[in-house]
Amino acid sequence: MSIDARAVIDPAARIGSNVTIGAFSVIGASVQIDDDTWVGPHVVINGPTKIGKQNRIFQFASIGEVPQDKKFHGESSTLEIGDRNTIREFVTINRGTDDGGGVTRIGDDNWLMAYIHIAHDCLLGNAITMANAASLAGHVRVDDHAILGGFTLVHQFCSIGSYSFCGMGSAISKDVLPYLMVSGNPAQTHGLNLEGLKRRNTDKETMQALREAYRIIYRSGHTVKEAKLHLTGLAEKFEPVARMVAFLDQSERGILR
Repeated sequence: MSIDARAVIDPAARIGSNVTIGAFSVIGASVQIDDDTWVGPHVVINGPTKIGKQNRIFQFASIGEVPQDKKFHGESSTLEIGDRNTIREFVTINRGTDDGGGVTRIGDDNWLMAYIHIAHDCLLGNAITMANAASLAGHVRVDDHAILGGFTLVHQFCSIGSYSFCGMGSAISKDVLPYLMVSGNPAQTHGLNLEGLKRRNTDKETMQALREAYRIIYRSGHTVKEAKLHLTGLAEKFEPVARMVAFLDQSERGILR
């Protein structure tokens, strides 16, 4: 371990091997930091918080603090962070609440840029990019490989689908389907995230199926219930379309139009 003598670490904290903790960082009780994680100077981590392996947490981040929720009165809640995440300067990540299941959870390989906020009970998957000053209200779910542009704001209880792209300054108050591109205030859909799909070497047949799925959902005049019926055949043949249908089944706030 490489722990600066000026760091303040509670004796109850559990620190793995080859962990670096910079000057003036404060690590509270009930914090677990696993092997090969780097914590810069002036970071505050409170618990109960579990941080996995090979993470990089930059200066002035506040990790595992109590939720910004007036209904919270000190109940036991946790924050769980996976492996290989990059958490940049001034990021704030709060623990969960009783009403939201008691846990805020972040997966692996996420890139969280400066000044972003992740509120209580948010659930993030893997390989997500959140650009500077993007903010998630409580109970938001963000699925794998989603990209949130700078200053994106997401309303509580919304879900952001996998491989979607939310443009800079988006104000999102409903669910964003997988593979879509949205932007604006209020945010609106702008078709498929074609560039993202191309970067992932999506084959032509799958691309065409996604175009047809988008047409059925957004351009045919169908209700969501009717659209799901028309998507049955495509969903049986193409996993990405099946993912869109599963997302529609789980949507509680309704989808962004």
